[in-house]
Amino acid sequence: MSVRRTKTKLFGQAVRKLRENLGISQEGLAARIEIHRTYLGGVERGERNPTLITILRIAKALEVKPSVLFASLDDHD
Repeated sequence: MSVRRTKTKLFGQAVRKLRENLGISQEGLAARIEIHRTYLGGVERGERNPTLITILRIAKALEVKPSVLFASLDDHD
């Protein structure tokens, strides 16, 4: 698996974990950040590489700093 694919997958797993911890559905989170649910699903599976603006929206909706979403990437350099 490529480094890019690994990083996007880890990022997506962090998003999913935080979303589930808050008890928010994919559809609910997607609506909060004004993106399509299938796009968010792709982010969570590591199939999509979201833009900075989308990352900032995700972090805000999950009530965390953007750095929290990237924390798991540090362990896999």
